[in-house]
Amino acid sequence: MNSFDSQSELKSGSRTYEIFRLQALAAKGVKLNRLPYSLRILLENLLRHEDGKSVTAEDIQFLANWDPKATPSREIAYMPARVLMQDFTGVPAIVDLAAMRDAMKQLGGDPEKINPLQPAELVIDHSVQVDEYGTKGSYDINAALEFQRNRERYAFLKWGQSAFRNFSAVPPGMGICHQVNLEYLARVVFTTEIGGKQRAYPDTLVGTDSHTTMINGLGVLGWGVGGIEAEAAMLGQPVSMLLPQVVGFKLSGKLKEGATATDLVLTVTEMLRKLGVVGKFVEFYGAGISELSLADRATIGNMAPEYGATCGIFPVDAETLRYLRLTGRPEEQIQLVETYYKEQGLFHAPEAEEAEYSQTIALDLSTVQPSVAGPRRPQDRVLLKDAGASFKQQLPSLLGPTANKNGERQVTRWESEGGHRSLNGNLESPEGEPEKGPITTVKERFHVDVDQYLDHGSIVIAAITSCTNTSNPSVMVAAGILAKKAVEKGLSVPPWVKTSLAPGSRVVTDYYQNAGLLPYLDKLRFNVVGYGCTTCIGNSGPLPTDVTKAIDDHGLVAVSVLSGNRNFEGRISSDVRANYLMSPPLVVAYALAGRIDHDFEHDALGTGKDGDSVYLKDIWPTQQEVSDVIASVMKPELYTKEYSTVTDGDSNWQALKFPHSEVYEWEPDSTYIRKAPYFDGMSAAAEAVEDIHGARVLAVLGDSVTTDHISPAGSIKLNGPAGKYLTEHGVKPADFNSYGSRRGNHEVMVRGTFANVRLKNKLAPGTEGGVTRLLPEGEGMSIFDASVKYAERGVPLVILAGKEYGSGSSRDWAAKGPKLLGVRAVIAESYERIHRSNLVGMGILPLQFGEGESAASLALAGEEVYEFSGLRDLLDAKFANGRVLTVEATAPDGSKKSFQTTVRIDTPQEILYYENGGILQYVLRQLAGKN
Repeated sequence: MNSFDSQSELKSGSRTYEIFRLQALAAKGVKLNRLPYSLRILLENLLRHEDGKSVTAEDIQFLANWDPKATPSREIAYMPARVLMQDFTGVPAIVDLAAMRDAMKQLGGDPEKINPLQPAELVIDHSVQVDEYGTKGSYDINAALEFQRNRERYAFLKWGQSAFRNFSAVPPGMGICHQVNLEYLARVVFTTEIGGKQRAYPDTLVGTDSHTTMINGLGVLGWGVGGIEAEAAMLGQPVSMLLPQVVGFKLSGKLKEGATATDLVLTVTEMLRKLGVVGKFVEFYGAGISELSLADRATIGNMAPEYGATCGIFPVDAETLRYLRLTGRPEEQIQLVETYYKEQGLFHAPEAEEAEYSQTIALDLSTVQPSVAGPRRPQDRVLLKDAGASFKQQLPSLLGPTANKNGERQVTRWESEGGHRSLNGNLESPEGEPEKGPITTVKERFHVDVDQYLDHGSIVIAAITSCTNTSNPSVMVAAGILAKKAVEKGLSVPPWVKTSLAPGSRVVTDYYQNAGLLPYLDKLRFNVVGYGCTTCIGNSGPLPTDVTKAIDDHGLVAVSVLSGNRNFEGRISSDVRANYLMSPPLVVAYALAGRIDHDFEHDALGTGKDGDSVYLKDIWPTQQEVSDVIASVMKPELYTKEYSTVTDGDSNWQALKFPHSEVYEWEPDSTYIRKAPYFDGMSAAAEAVEDIHGARVLAVLGDSVTTDHISPAGSIKLNGPAGKYLTEHGVKPADFNSYGSRRGNHEVMVRGTFANVRLKNKLAPGTEGGVTRLLPEGEGMSIFDASVKYAERGVPLVILAGKEYGSGSSRDWAAKGPKLLGVRAVIAESYERIHRSNLVGMGILPLQFGEGESAASLALAGEEVYEFSGLRDLLDAKFANGRVLTVEATAPDGSKKSFQTTVRIDTPQEILYYENGGILQYVLRQLAGKN
């Protein structure tokens, strides 16, 4: 259909493309210039997909006449051009597709109907772990261990690449998915042959990582969704979404000397969190955007999940074209981008008319000051000069169970003298490096008894890691220059600091080498450990055992500093209670200081070779120094060289053997890849929704419970349910690998759900971790073990939670895990956008307490038995009479309490998903012709 006569042609270079022209709406009185750029992209998406069913002419007209002040109420169907995945979320997605092929066959359909219908691109970047660090062999050792641990997963992905059409994988060791997306995969304008014609349209996407929004810096509209939503998008299902409000963020001025893009993004994150932008688009505009490089914009876009927005987008402009040339894109593609975006009124010029926004916020870039964020959340920004005082203020709430409650411990401090770092003035760090790794103890390597020196606030992890900053040459070069100056002054890093450098792409190493900066980073033990997410996602690897022992023995609040985007409790390392986000140069500076409470303004970092004290100001690079290095080393050839072979992989990847079959040959003894159970016993047609009776509470949780608390992440503990499962299946503890690497095995993942060491379940007061009480007996046990007993009794389960339930990464297992535990409903005060959608997508009922009400205000202890009646009537009526569902809770003494909740199934499409038991079951029945 083409109700608005928008189908037209566009000439670019020697080619002619079919396009859907936005100006056709202008001819019908629509004022396109008043629409934010992001909504113009959505408008084109609707024009192109109008079919009278998923997208109607009324939908298009509604968006064209968007009311900036209106509360979102109308659903639209968004059809992204492609899907981006990383391997943690990508492996279970491909496992699910493989299981769907089996189910399709059982339903009498054609298994080969199960294919991505949109291009699906996966980058293997989440599996490398920092086992070895601080040596020249760090990368090789970590890469070898990664392949050894993940060979089975990687062979499965190669099968998927062979079996599924429209699916490709970038092998491990090539870079982080968001940076590879930015530097290589993104087209900005997508082209597809349809009906013998080349059709051009904006490059749009959804990704299985919440930081998919990094691509917003390139003007590409995209955001993170749950793995199950992404699978549906791959299978041709539209992403149903409420037409959002758009917050305009006006930038002016220019960053002053000493401030970095990281300081800017931490400031933006804090401002937008305070404003409240959950579920909204944020669009940046104003004269200040011309002062930001594309990499700076991508840094801001990357953090959209941290400030809570669906996306944080910059419009396409001259800087976009400059970046495309820098990264070696073909000139023909760059010309098409410029021609298409200008023709469609999507190209931003400084003199362009300002769009209308739902609300606006402004920042003068010159007011940005050096900052860090921590110790628990990305939005908890602290000025650098106040970081030490802030840590001391937070210390009582961070203390471990064996700590001195006054937070004091007398230790000898790491001092500087004689041109080198020394302990008590008489113990030097060794010049040489060990030939073998991984490192097991600091004492073995440095001959230092760390127990004498570690204190509250000691930094034990310093990591330049994550897509957020390792995509940005300005902060990466600044870190290299600072390292160079520090080495030249004679400074070094205390031996207990686990240092690492994990670039987002191999291009970073190339420009470091060309600038001559890599040897200085190596000298400070910031050796390259891998090209992946590493520390930011919990793959920090084990600390030296003597460091761990000192922390445990004294209940110390040890600290990590990292250039990543996430610092939630328990995420970085189970040994570290305080985690701070900061720019790469500050990571190096804090590593040198060795303590989070170091006063950079008044305290020296050490004594230089000349005997003078060295302060941070003596080694901090100027903006001109950074700019000069970038200008001399950043060339398109770096990108074309690295990306010309990005899909080849190394000899290990090329030698991988895998089965060649239309359905996967599941290995019954595999501890990595197991057939997903979601389709077991599935009927050909959806069964009627039943009310939930006799439910018990599995956990009572507080505010800001993140997907890091819910979803299995990080290392697998030996004595936990997942560790016991692996041990029973013959896996040695040294080979446990991480939860992320075993996401294709539901047996491991369900045992790690709600098992975060920092989870506080109010149903088991005085505890931390994945424990609960089995009711009505009251016996304490692991959440998994309790779920097994409840399942044996046929008891459905409920989670009670506070505000912002499910904030954090878009982890599908934060919904899949509870589903397999037997959770049928969640009652929370509010939800994070992606997680709420994922709960519906797994057939879990999300309910919301009434305004101002909570489990505490209703005096719900979690020991009650819950009844959910009337759900079927609400769904049958498609919420025509509202979404209020009454819940009845019966206490142990027999007293009853009723309260009202709102059913958070937000769109008609979600009703269909829930009625089918989940989004995948719905899609499977559709493809099998059973719906």
